[in-house]
Amino acid sequence: FLLIAGLTGALLAWYEPLDAVFAPAMHSLTPPSADAAPLDPLALRERVLASHPEVQINFLALQLAPGKPLRMNPLARPNAEGDEVAELANNQWFIDPYSGDIVAKREWGDISQGLKNLMPFVYRLHYTLALGTIGRYAFGIIALLWTLDCFIGAYLTFPPRRRRRVKATNTKTWWQRWQPAWRIRWRSNPYKINFDLHRAGGLWPWAMLLVVAWSSVAFNLSEVYQPVMRTLLAHQAQGDDLPTLARPRTRPEIDFNDALRIGRQLMGQQARLKGFKVDHEQLLYYQADRGIYTYRVHSSLDVNEEYGSTQVLFDGNSGELLLSWLPSGAASGDTLTNWIETLHMAAIWGWPLRVFMSLLGIAVAMLSVTGVVIWWRK
Repeated sequence: FLLIAGLTGALLAWYEPLDAVFAPAMHSLTPPSADAAPLDPLALRERVLASHPEVQINFLALQLAPGKPLRMNPLARPNAEGDEVAELANNQWFIDPYSGDIVAKREWGDISQGLKNLMPFVYRLHYTLALGTIGRYAFGIIALLWTLDCFIGAYLTFPPRRRRRVKATNTKTWWQRWQPAWRIRWRSNPYKINFDLHRAGGLWPWAMLLVVAWSSVAFNLSEVYQPVMRTLLAHQAQGDDLPTLARPRTRPEIDFNDALRIGRQLMGQQARLKGFKVDHEQLLYYQADRGIYTYRVHSSLDVNEEYGSTQVLFDGNSGELLLSWLPSGAASGDTLTNWIETLHMAAIWGWPLRVFMSLLGIAVAMLSVTGVVIWWRK
């Protein structure tokens, strides 16, 4: 498990640039003219819905990147009775922001579609071993064991207790006796080199290994992570805490245009009330099972440099604010979670952290192999 997680994680630190290599049509396009202006995301959504009445688009990115198509995640539109309908063949559409035309499609992570899904498939391997829910829970359990193993592994590197007779002749301190565990005897025999690589290779990046292991529990096994963290630290209420409706509300009274206006008003109020600055809009999406809109921005409270998670949630019929959620500063548990997840995804400090996380992924793979060699030898 960790061998695959380490190697795929080394690649995922560079997900966007690698995905642009294997799926160029989904990341770049040529404007029709030098002075061409892209359409508003809401207008693009309306154009797509007008030309494809069989779909609904409940998730809308609000930030247009220059020279890039806008990604949309369509769902099959339910019938008037709200019955389930067949899923679409592709769940990611990439829209030309100048015309509203679809320039590319893919079923995210389906490697049978070719190289355009290579990086999404690598992500699926990293997250679930490409086994869906079963793989997610399996990796979650492994991550929990890995978190415990971080402490056990560190303890096993500690120098053994000295007997009283030895203490009288050996005056080295505990720290001095621990120093050999941090070194690699490169001129020794292969087994000792393997042993030192495992021991020292786990000590030097130990803190980040713990961050990656525990954040993996957060991603894959929230049933364990959330109760533990909520017992130890303060948390804000979040969308999952809101009740689900007896029947999904597929057609709210507030449409996307009004929802964006309401979201902006509510976010502005929260910014003034809680003293943060909105950098740019991120997305607007509607959850039919709860009947709520979520308006998300990137703010001065966001740790993640790429994606914002400052958000307000409001009722899809009345526009009433249900809750707001801040990524840092509001609750210690949420702040800590946001930091370790951002570090896990290498979404801060630019390319230096990406390089470090790639090397850490290779180190995890190395620790997996050297650990098995030690076990096999014993």
